[in-house]
Amino acid sequence: MKLYANGKSLDLTTPHIMGILNFTPDSFSDSGKFFQLDKALMQVEKMLQEGATIIDVGGESTRPMADEITLEQELERVVPLVEAVRTRFDCWISVDTSKAKVMEESAKVGMDMINDIRALREPNALETATNLDLPVCLMHMQGQPRTMQQDPVYENVVTDVLKFLENRTALCLNTGIRKENIIWDPGFGFGKTLHHNYELLKNFNIFCEKGYPVLAGLSRKSMIGLVLDKSVEHRVVGSVAGALLSIVNGARIVRVHDVAETADALKIWLATSNA
Repeated sequence: MKLYANGKSLDLTTPHIMGILNFTPDSFSDSGKFFQLDKALMQVEKMLQEGATIIDVGGESTRPMADEITLEQELERVVPLVEAVRTRFDCWISVDTSKAKVMEESAKVGMDMINDIRALREPNALETATNLDLPVCLMHMQGQPRTMQQDPVYENVVTDVLKFLENRTALCLNTGIRKENIIWDPGFGFGKTLHHNYELLKNFNIFCEKGYPVLAGLSRKSMIGLVLDKSVEHRVVGSVAGALLSIVNGARIVRVHDVAETADALKIWLATSNA
């Protein structure tokens, strides 16, 4: 299982770590900590040294109750950063966006992968992703970031999320996106209760058995904090445990804030698997 973009490939035989780079003033976790180009680039270098192979650049906070930003704001944040990362580092660059124009402009300066929490449902996003011919991660979200946690309801969260991902995938394939360019993300924390999240984690292998690489993104989220009764900055161990559980159950990419700690856990799992 491999991803291909811009004349290079990413072998997913071994799980990969995607380092989170929130280039926003209001992220739920790092809250503007890297909202300057030089600080952001230093963080990229640090994450790559610690074991990340993918950097996920995001210009819009998608935490619950987050304010929406304009297209112009997102372009101003994301495109120069993608260009700067591409100029300085040899890594895969993912862009966390739902906007077609941001995808288009980011691709011009070196984006390798689209990471879309709205699964290409925004205007022109599906057509743009098809034309760009880059890997795209389709995520499940019930509702929108501002309202998604108000009262999420499912008949069966595992089968409902699976059905959504299968339906979006079928549409992508019909539009011309290649099967090998599609990644799935069940969307921990996006329109799910605590119980929903852990039901998804417990049954994560079901998503991984459908022939698509699956991404797990639960780093520092409330599903960790509520169980541990700990604030965001004290959720490292819980986040690594969640990432490792998802890897054991088949995740090919884990999207994390704490790269070094996740890399250590991944090495122990690999050593055990290869023993």
